[in-house]
Amino acid sequence: MPAKIPATVVTGFLGAGKTTLIRHMLQNAEGKKIALIINEFGDLGVDGDILKGCGEETCTEDDIVELSNGCICCTVADDFIPTMEQLLARDDKPDHIVIETSGLALPQPLVRAFNWPGISTKVTVDGVVTVVDGRAVHDGQFAHNVAAVDAQRAQDENLDHETPLSELFEDQVACADMIVVNKTDLLSEEEAGALTTRLKSESRDGVQVVKTAMGALPVDVLLGQGIGAEGDLENRHEIHHHHHHDDDEDDHDHDHDHEHAHGHDEFESFIVTRGEISDANAFAEQVADTIRAHNILRLKGFVAVNGKPMRLTLQAVGPRVDTYFDQPFGDAPRETRLVVIGEAGLDHAAITTALQA
Repeated sequence: MPAKIPATVVTGFLGAGKTTLIRHMLQNAEGKKIALIINEFGDLGVDGDILKGCGEETCTEDDIVELSNGCICCTVADDFIPTMEQLLARDDKPDHIVIETSGLALPQPLVRAFNWPGISTKVTVDGVVTVVDGRAVHDGQFAHNVAAVDAQRAQDENLDHETPLSELFEDQVACADMIVVNKTDLLSEEEAGALTTRLKSESRDGVQVVKTAMGALPVDVLLGQGIGAEGDLENRHEIHHHHHHDDDEDDHDHDHDHEHAHGHDEFESFIVTRGEISDANAFAEQVADTIRAHNILRLKGFVAVNGKPMRLTLQAVGPRVDTYFDQPFGDAPRETRLVVIGEAGLDHAAITTALQA
């Protein structure tokens, strides 16, 4: 049975920076073929046009599908499922599917749709990424331009206009596997740190909270979480039951003239090598302990195990470590080589010592 195609759901309010995050991902996709499903509302085809400008081999125009009738959660059967089936029936299947929900849609109904019989065997929710406007959340208003969000809500008569933004925000956080605190360039280090700590305490165990400016997240932090969120719905239930829909975003309200490529300066990666190890399970534990102690986001690489001709592939998302033997070493040197990825400021020496112990 072929492996399921991973899909990442990106959610967050109007203006939080979802489109900027996705644009950055496409421009730095490192050869991954990505298909995009964008939930548009009304006549604003803005996101699609912006994203179509990325058209390298990563994501051609055929790989961008627009759902044009509003709230994904109301149109699952009519619109979303047929779109997914079409995508999955293609000969040149994508490596990864990214779905951008509209600015007020809750991710929960969308994640639930992945259990639909036609697609559940072919695709899985790799992770739910909630993008938040760090400045606005810090200031207690949740969106940079509350009037714009309210105008968005007013366009749809099915919407519960009375629901406070704070409640919609809590539901987006409740469903997240990763929370991206965007626009940290507008916060002091203390403010950004306090907000990150607060969001960690408000989210489920194991949810990663990362800081960024202009949506500049490395693709291997954003994709490849391997969560299988559709099988874990009871842990990410809506706290508030309110049905609503809305429209979408581009981040006009974040001044783009300072969108210089300060790229990944908030993230770093380095390589740790060591000789063969004797016990694969004990080493996986050692890796998990190191990750916990140093708040490492991702760790991946190959491990040489005494007496085994095959190399052991190791991949960790947070402290969850997966290993499997993938291929013989052949002529390659029998060494263990791990890439460590995290937010800037990792203690290279301590991490290296812990992994080489």
